[in-house]
Amino acid sequence: MSTAGVTLILLLIILSGRFVNYLGRAAEGKMSFEFLFIILGFHIPSFIQMILPLAFFISLLLAYGRLYIENEMSILFSSGISKAKLALYTLGIAGVLTLASAFINFWLSPFSEYQAELARQEQDQLTAFDFIQPGRFQGRGQRTTYVASFTAEEGWMNDIFLSDFVRKNDRDIPTQTVAKNAEQIRIEAEGGLNYLVFKNGVRYEGVPGSAEYRIMEFDTYAIRLEDKAFEKIDRAFAVPTSALLGSENLKYVAELHWRMALVIMIPILAIIGVSLSQVNPRQGRFFKMLPAILLMILYLGLLIWGKTALEKGKIPAQFGLWWAHAMFATISGVLFLQFNQTFARKKAKLPTAKESQ
Repeated sequence: MSTAGVTLILLLIILSGRFVNYLGRAAEGKMSFEFLFIILGFHIPSFIQMILPLAFFISLLLAYGRLYIENEMSILFSSGISKAKLALYTLGIAGVLTLASAFINFWLSPFSEYQAELARQEQDQLTAFDFIQPGRFQGRGQRTTYVASFTAEEGWMNDIFLSDFVRKNDRDIPTQTVAKNAEQIRIEAEGGLNYLVFKNGVRYEGVPGSAEYRIMEFDTYAIRLEDKAFEKIDRAFAVPTSALLGSENLKYVAELHWRMALVIMIPILAIIGVSLSQVNPRQGRFFKMLPAILLMILYLGLLIWGKTALEKGKIPAQFGLWWAHAMFATISGVLFLQFNQTFARKKAKLPTAKESQ
């Protein structure tokens, strides 16, 4: 329950930040409002794959810290529950979360990111006029557009103004087009090309104040809108895990080890959490929270650095991120021995120097 609660809180924090960012882009006319929620939904598994190990570790510290503060752990230990048995119980819970993390990392997250990339490319196919909001000047690149209103039934844009540039004689010539109406059409016979067709307007072309200036009145005038071709989706985070296996591409190798790392770190953090959650009731349940979180941040930081180093070829591919796991597995073992109640009891039974004399 604590893991679910911490995961939800961290997820809401990340989503709120992304939502504000995407909302600003939607207000600027760079994406549709509907696309905002689609892209956020597709990114949720990727957020969870990062959050889950951290949330489990923090919730472990909180839950066990409370048991120590309320002396319930003392009752458990006096009833014959050893620190080793407590670690086994904890690893059982961690095993369930490890399986869930493996499902998210190896299948759900890459699938969602692939769908997000598809949605992004479909969004890129939309023109600036698909994001027009009536009554506002909106800019995209060198183009500025204004539309007074829309006629919903016919799909017409009313009282439209368009400021743009055309390339002539290696120069950018400013143009302004003012029309009573305009609409977007797609001509499938020409390979699916998009055009913006103006009705009843005037077009100005040239630099204001110069002699090279043209004014053209028209009944119908069309300009071709640029189309973007769909790209092959080969970003490592959106590639299926099966395609990463056996690949010699350094980015793919780094991505594979990164996905495995987020799964492997859960049981390692579980042992560290069991050890560092042991506190004296007088110390308070948060006494060891700061060093524990700093240790977790160091672990995650090493993994992120290692992933970047793998991508750049600074670390041999066969080493992967195993060295970081080995380092923190050793740390977890040392901490567990240090805080193990059985180990401490045996140490206390050893005769002192005076007794031996």
